[in-house]
Amino acid sequence: MRALVFRYSLPRLALARALGALSPRAYVSRFAPLQLEERPDPEPRPGWAVVRTALAGICGSDVKQVFLDGNRDNPLTALISFPHVLGHEATGTVERTGPGVTRVREGDRVVLDPWLSCFVRGVAPPCDACARGDFPLCERPSRGAGDPLPAGIHTGNCAGVVGAFADRFEAHETQLIPIPSGLSFELAALADPFAVALHSVLHYPPRDDGPNLVYGCGVLGLMTVAILRALHPGVETHAVARFAHQRRLAEAFGARVVYRESGRALVERAATVVGAPLQRPWNGMPWLLRGYSTVYDTVGSAETLETGLRLAGPRATIVLTGVATPRRFEWTPLYFKEVALVGSNAFGVETFEGERLHAIAIYLELARSGRIDVSPVLTHRFPLERYADAFLAAHRKGRSGAVKVALEPGATPSSGA
Repeated sequence: MRALVFRYSLPRLALARALGALSPRAYVSRFAPLQLEERPDPEPRPGWAVVRTALAGICGSDVKQVFLDGNRDNPLTALISFPHVLGHEATGTVERTGPGVTRVREGDRVVLDPWLSCFVRGVAPPCDACARGDFPLCERPSRGAGDPLPAGIHTGNCAGVVGAFADRFEAHETQLIPIPSGLSFELAALADPFAVALHSVLHYPPRDDGPNLVYGCGVLGLMTVAILRALHPGVETHAVARFAHQRRLAEAFGARVVYRESGRALVERAATVVGAPLQRPWNGMPWLLRGYSTVYDTVGSAETLETGLRLAGPRATIVLTGVATPRRFEWTPLYFKEVALVGSNAFGVETFEGERLHAIAIYLELARSGRIDVSPVLTHRFPLERYADAFLAAHRKGRSGAVKVALEPGATPSSGA
C-alpha cells in the first residue's frame, strides 16, 4: 500500500530548509523528510482493526511538521517517535479485524479517535487521566513496562502505528467510533477539529457580561464561532480573520463583527467597536482596560497572545487552542488586568447537556440531527499522489482559499482541489 512517511533524516531536514528559503515546494519535494512510499499492508493485531481510508484531514500540526515550523527544543519531542506515517483526522471503512475485536465489524464506517491512551496501549490499570476520559493528558505516552508501542501522543506521530495518510490505517477498537447512517464521510472527517474546538468551549464557556472574541479563523476558529452560536446563541461573538474567504465563513457561522486588521490597527478598531477608551503607552501598541470577556486564541503566536492581552477586559479568560512557534511578547497586561491564560488540549470524554460523551460522538450527533453544519469548512480534497499540492494549499491559504484540506487515497490522481 501507499503511505506518506516522515523520516527524521538530518541530511533531508537540512536540504529542505536550505531549498525552502527559495520555494516552499522544497518541503514536499523528493529531497524532503516526507515521502510517498510503498509499504506492506498492516496486519490486524489482537484488539486492533485495519481501516481503508476514505478521507483524512490535514491538521495544522501536520503542516507545521512538514514545513519544519518549530523549535528543536519543543518539549513534545519527548513524546513522539520516527519514522511515522502521518495523519490522524481520519474516516474510513473497517476492512479487517484482529482477534478479540467486538466493538466494530468489517464494513463499518468509522471515525478515528487518534489518542494512544492506556486502553490502546493495553496498560492496566489505566492512569487517572485515561480513567476520566482525558486521553490527551495520558501519563504514559512513551513506552513503559508492558507497553508494546513506542512513544507517541496519537496516531500519526508514533512509529508503531500506521497513520491515515495511507491507503489503510490501523487502530485499536476503542479508537473507532461508528458514523451514523446517512452521515457522509465528508462531514465525519471534520469530527476531530470540531471536537478540539468543542472541548475549549465546554471547559471555558463564554461570559455574558460582554462580547467574546475568536482570534483566528482557520479551521479551529471557524469551528469555535459555529459552536458558540449553536450552544450559546445569546452571547455576542466577534472574530479576527486574516483572509477574505475566512471572513465570509465567520460571518456565515455567526460572528457579528469580523476584524480584518491586526496589531495596532486591530486594537484601535476594537476600542471603537466595544466602546472602550484607548490606553496609549510611551512606546508600543495601545491597549484596553475594558474589552473582551473571553478570547479564544486559535492561532497561539506571540503576536496573537500579546494582542489578545491588550484586547481582554479585566479578569477575562484567554483560551489557547492554537500552537505556534514560541517568541517573546509583552505580557504586562496579564497581571495588571488579572487575566487568566489557560490552555485547551484537544478532546476526550466531555460533559455535554448533562451526559458524559466522547467529543467525537457529540459532534456526529449534532451533525446528524442538523443542529450544526460546518461542512463549508472542507474546501479542498486531493488524491494521495498529489500530497505535495495538498500541503501547499494548506500552507498558502491566502493564495489557495483553503480552510480544511483533506487527502482522499481512493481518488484518481487527476482529481483534487
